[in-house]
Amino acid sequence: QGFIEGYNVTIFAYSQTGSGKSFTMQGVVDPSTQKVIIPRAFEHIFESTQRVENAKFLVRASYLEIYNGDIRDLLGADPKQELE
Repeated sequence: QGFIEGYNVTIFAYSQTGSGKSFTMQGVVDPSTQKVIIPRAFEHIFESTQRVENAKFLVRASYLEIYNGDIRDLLGADPKQELE
């Protein structure tokens, strides 16, 4: 809800490799009962912004993976490419 009030929002997942962070964040789109954090958050953000009158919103999202000191942009054209 802070997003609608103009605050920056971050969802941060940290834990042991192989513990299910990616699935918890991404989930699956179909069936809709298995949508998890990211798809649900996007739905909520866009539904909420449509109900607000006389306001403009800029929605910018990034989805980064940091593993063994390597950073990857999972929304980029090549999610395997490392960033500097």
